[in-house]
Amino acid sequence: MKLSSCFIVIYSIFLFLCFTFTLSLAENVTYDSHSLIIKGQHKLLISAAIHYPRSVPAMWPGLVQTAKEGGADVIETYVFWNGHELSPNNYYFGGRYDLVKFVKIVQEAGLYLILRIGPFVAAEWNFGGIPVWLHYVPGTVFRTDNEPFKYYMQKFTTFIVNLMKQEKLFASQGGPIILAQIENEYGYYESGYGDAGKRYAMWAASMAVSQNIGVPWIMCQQFDAPDTVIDTCNSFYCDQFKPLSPKKPKIWTENWPGWFKTFGERDPHRPPEDVAFSVARFFQKGGSVQNYYMYHGGTNFGRTAGGPFITTSYDYDAPIDEYGLPRFPKWGHLKDLHRAIKLCEHALLNSEPIHISLGPSQEADVYTDSSGACAAFISNGDDKNDKTIEFRNVSYHLPAWSVSILPDCKNVVFNTAKVRAQTTIVEMVPEDLQPPAASPTTGVEALKWEVFVEKPGIWGEADFIKNDFVDHINTTKDTTDYLWYTTSIFVNENEEFLKNGSNPVLHIESLGHALHAFVNQELEGSASGNGTHSPFKFKKPISLKAGKNEIALLSMTLGLATAGTFYEWRGAGPTSVKIEGFNNGTINMSSYAWTYKIGLQGEHLGLYKADGSDNVTWLSTSKPPNKQPLTWYKVVVDPPLGNEPVGLDMIHMGKGLAWLNGEEIGRYWPIKSSIHDKCVEECDYRGKFLPNKCRTGCGEPTQRWYHVPRSWFKPSGNVLVIFEEKGGDPTKIQFSRRKISGVCALVAEDYPSVESWLESANDNKTKTSAYLKCPENTRISTIKFASFGTPTGTCGSYSNGDCHDPNSTSVVEKLCLNKNECAIDLSGGNFSKGLCPTATKKLAVEAVCS
Repeated sequence: MKLSSCFIVIYSIFLFLCFTFTLSLAENVTYDSHSLIIKGQHKLLISAAIHYPRSVPAMWPGLVQTAKEGGADVIETYVFWNGHELSPNNYYFGGRYDLVKFVKIVQEAGLYLILRIGPFVAAEWNFGGIPVWLHYVPGTVFRTDNEPFKYYMQKFTTFIVNLMKQEKLFASQGGPIILAQIENEYGYYESGYGDAGKRYAMWAASMAVSQNIGVPWIMCQQFDAPDTVIDTCNSFYCDQFKPLSPKKPKIWTENWPGWFKTFGERDPHRPPEDVAFSVARFFQKGGSVQNYYMYHGGTNFGRTAGGPFITTSYDYDAPIDEYGLPRFPKWGHLKDLHRAIKLCEHALLNSEPIHISLGPSQEADVYTDSSGACAAFISNGDDKNDKTIEFRNVSYHLPAWSVSILPDCKNVVFNTAKVRAQTTIVEMVPEDLQPPAASPTTGVEALKWEVFVEKPGIWGEADFIKNDFVDHINTTKDTTDYLWYTTSIFVNENEEFLKNGSNPVLHIESLGHALHAFVNQELEGSASGNGTHSPFKFKKPISLKAGKNEIALLSMTLGLATAGTFYEWRGAGPTSVKIEGFNNGTINMSSYAWTYKIGLQGEHLGLYKADGSDNVTWLSTSKPPNKQPLTWYKVVVDPPLGNEPVGLDMIHMGKGLAWLNGEEIGRYWPIKSSIHDKCVEECDYRGKFLPNKCRTGCGEPTQRWYHVPRSWFKPSGNVLVIFEEKGGDPTKIQFSRRKISGVCALVAEDYPSVESWLESANDNKTKTSAYLKCPENTRISTIKFASFGTPTGTCGSYSNGDCHDPNSTSVVEKLCLNKNECAIDLSGGNFSKGLCPTATKKLAVEAVCS
């Protein structure tokens, strides 16, 4: 009994100490004009946006760790209402939507989290994140002073807040969440709702603050935000942004390091030099929290992409690519930037800047704290010309459109235009689909395809008939992309086009988004809108016969609108159908009796599910038909070799949907951008960035590969299901492994670095080094190119300049061959002395990783 009592006392003390320790970690987050204050300390924060449903749980720890290694202190995410509340009070938090698990992974990594509850999010996400069912609650109008909308919005916001409180995830409870957001970019649209918009914005702020979460609430792009919340900035550049109150910190919730893609468009890219310039300028001008939207864009799995026309890939040209690999040199260049900024943190947060004009577009901001510590940012906003300026009696060379960071007000440790980080050579290595591993008795077998072809038009019983066109979205309520509109027309045998061999012309007008037209079971053609204009017109000669002719239109959505005033009311689907060329002129079929069917037969039967094979009779074959519209394909395969990320190569398919083991890969559509569009081979980082500035891929598919997470694969027996709308060749579908096959570096003698500055403090010597690092478990096996002198070109196409050290290759091989990583000192006597003494020498290296 005494031992037991003693144990109880000790255990009680232990619990008390644990509770006391937890309380010591828990403290409300506050702020002043300088920054957020966490546990009594001012914080300068680098944040990285990673949206949990745009990757999979198996990827989350690696993504968070890569962000941390890149210098992030914070992870930011939206909360996706329509992924969580599938119908009123029917909540889902499993799989990719396990928000609590994601937040706890962030916490375990030692990072903070910004939770942007919204619950409207935009984000190129279907319907802006608001559940479609809410649009059909009587009397509901989104995002205004509307009682049904406010009721459901508050209910969901409170549900999420209580879930976070229950798991003790707010910083006020010892958790990682330091900021929460209500609404999203409402300032753009508030005036469109009149006085009701203003009332709604104020209500949203008041409702949020009343949740008592112990951390500040923010409202981004809210130009009339009340004093109870912090207004924040979203843009490519936010250095000139000032919060409404001088008592609030300067926060940048969305710095766009790239841009999203729409089907049929070119690939957008934002140069790392410009991203770094924008970040450096923000902190130069008193910024305290900066968030990359996106740091990892990920994938719009299934039908989650909005827009419409947003691609399944949400790569965003982000520092971590869609597949989870660091994107070099962007990731590395920003990592170097973050290190340089952090060296200035104390001075930035504990002093007011002294502004010094150094020229028409050149300036310095100097921060000196009470201890005498000094940090300076010197910028050149000229977007064409390099400048040499005098600062504190020292000359500094500033490339055009760049910022130099001096953590001691003397030495430059980073310049935004000088990229020291390596570049990686990334390949999509193709691999044919492989049947399940052969057994010793059966040997190697060919792939066994199973095929199910849908009939164009009505399958089963019609849903309804109407002498008019119905709105596509209001009819399907987004339960599917597909809606059949069918009717028939009788052609008299005396029609002239039957005699002279000419063809009547089918004219269709549609609000969007895409359509396939079938006449008498044959696909006559397809049409679609695009990412900037959803409506379209279809015009094509068609074949009609004497007698009854069946007209079947398969209307398709490609994601619902994501933002805009009253955006929930935007429609889709045909609005006019005419046939030109009859003896009596043009026949208007718009008021004919149209028969409607929602969705595909295969969807209804669940053919995409892993166990959906029993619902129909499949045709088994080793040679599946190609160019066959409305066809379901199913094949059982082994996973690709290795452990690299995997993409599904759909270049030889038309348009449709794909699944693996019942998991939604998403919409595929390898539609090509126009060869007449403007593309660049190399982007000039100088000058303000806009999405159309640096596009590539003219005449190429907007999206060829579709991410299939490794965690979705089983060791064997994986069921791949494809629904092809208009015809493709499934035998040419391949998996591709995303592989880093090589690395490059191009570094000049005058490129500054944090490492060099720290080392020079010890030995009073400065040096510049190039760094190469291959992926884990690989080594530098070959040096394909090396030149110290004045090399030219870019990674993959370097060439010797007028000045070249003939020993370059041997020097690099000695330092790097058979190593996973290496550093090459440009100034340590490795290369020939006295080489081209008047030139600023560079080292260019390209190496193979294997």
